[in-house]
Amino acid sequence: MPTAAVKVEPRRVIPVAGSPKVFPVRRVYCIGRNYADHAREMGGNPEREAPFFFMKPADAVLPVAEGSTTVLPYPPGTEDFHHEVELVVALKSGGRDISEKEALSHIYGIAVGLDMTRRDLQGQSKDKRQPWENGKAADFSAPCGPLTRLAGQRALLKKSAISLSVNGKPRQNSALTAMIWSIPEQIAILSKFYELKAGDLIFTGTPAGVGSVVRGDVLEAAVAGSAGALVPIKLKVA
Repeated sequence: MPTAAVKVEPRRVIPVAGSPKVFPVRRVYCIGRNYADHAREMGGNPEREAPFFFMKPADAVLPVAEGSTTVLPYPPGTEDFHHEVELVVALKSGGRDISEKEALSHIYGIAVGLDMTRRDLQGQSKDKRQPWENGKAADFSAPCGPLTRLAGQRALLKKSAISLSVNGKPRQNSALTAMIWSIPEQIAILSKFYELKAGDLIFTGTPAGVGSVVRGDVLEAAVAGSAGALVPIKLKVA
């Protein structure tokens, strides 16, 4: 076996709720403007736009443990750091050209996550028609709570609200059913462009109400409804 030229950090992992196991992260895919109210909020037209995706580096994932407050570092280079609460899907398998009918069978679990965004830098990139990495791919910009196994919990995808508060005041509140492109559709579309594999995460979009945070703010995010709840997450910006 060849010897590595340099030492690198191990793959980032996410805890699995109620288990000593952890989920190793391979890739992080994110869909843009997947709730109509957020699309309008950002100046888009949900009736006309086809789905589009962007990516974050795997080590942008910030694992959030159950029952704790995790420190979220405020990134450099921005004066407008925004929260975007999202449902996160974690894949146990994948492939190419996955059908919508088969898509859910590739999911290991789901979790509450945040797509943290340097909005001022993203806006500059949009204006110049440049890539979004400066705005979207900051270190620790993808906080993710413990995964709940999807097996036996599929009703959560249809009967849950998604919400976020800052310092106890509600900012975002919607329902997972308000997604423009469903989770099976997202998996099917992504698999036409990439070979999806175990370890991949999909951040499935955020509803309206995104806004800036500053150091000292406490963010609490949840996905819950009549069918149950995912493990909520709590972070403090520092």
